[in-house]
Amino acid sequence: QVLLVESGGGLVQAGGSLRVSCAASGGTFSSYAMGWFRQAPGKEREFVAGINWNGGITLYTNSVKGRFTISRDNAKNTVDLQMNSLKPEDTAVYYCARGKRAVVVASVYGVADWGKGTLVTVSS
Repeated sequence: QVLLVESGGGLVQAGGSLRVSCAASGGTFSSYAMGWFRQAPGKEREFVAGINWNGGITLYTNSVKGRFTISRDNAKNTVDLQMNSLKPEDTAVYYCARGKRAVVVASVYGVADWGKGTLVTVSS
């Protein structure tokens, strides 16, 4: 099992930027896809962005395309999510996720390990 620890959440005004990071330990990080999911109050956890094992393929949910960028550093066992032009509807707890396979994970059913999450709040 891989331990995932998120950091970088916080409060930001609409239109601002925030970067959340995830550090992985305890497993073979570079062999698996990684992703970011989020869960807003009263809503189900949803896919935000995913990246395959070597960073060559990325995938985003439509609502964040052009605003968010996912990246990974296999030498440091980290995966980041750069969030620009934030909107109040981006407010949620953001979870780092390790996929069960090397290909991009875009569903909760494809996740092997979860972090505990970091809260991102976007004020209007």
